[in-house]
Amino acid sequence: MTPAEPEKNKSPYATMIVLAVVLLVVLLTCVPYLVTIASAEGPAARDTADASPIFGVTIPPGYKQWELIAPAEEAAPLDEFRAVVGNRTAIDAYQAGKLPFPDGTILVKRAWKRKQSPEFASATIPGAATTVQVMVKDSKKYASTGGWGFGRFIGGKPVDEAQHRTCWGCHEARASSRDYVFTRLAP
Repeated sequence: MTPAEPEKNKSPYATMIVLAVVLLVVLLTCVPYLVTIASAEGPAARDTADASPIFGVTIPPGYKQWELIAPAEEAAPLDEFRAVVGNRTAIDAYQAGKLPFPDGTILVKRAWKRKQSPEFASATIPGAATTVQVMVKDSKKYASTGGWGFGRFIGGKPVDEAQHRTCWGCHEARASSRDYVFTRLAP
């Protein structure tokens, strides 16, 4: 037998077994790394310093691309433009006229100081950003506050606990008939 003949007599199964073992080693090496990356990008991995006190609400990623629910204008002393946007769950609930809002609904209110347009004297435009306010519906987690968790952020950081303590009382007193949500869908 020549040295090349033993190669021909090897079973194709042996090659498949070697490839399977190599693949298994690669997977076992990579999976923990991939799981770490995936969990770091998920909501649970967000820095708790960026979560609102009391409720643990954070600013949802990608909210600036969410659909507009309605704009608003706040008079003095705040003197702000506001826009409420919602995730897909919120938009679907609004469009269906569904109350109470389903768990998973997220509403985000963006606010800016009003300023005069430099290009058009009679127009008022958004100026500096002031706050981002978030409401998250989770009827079990936030049962004591009508199913809603609240977050108010300035410069991407949550405001103090005292300010967060005012959220529920205001929504409860003024919007209880609308599942504690002030904003109506703009026509």
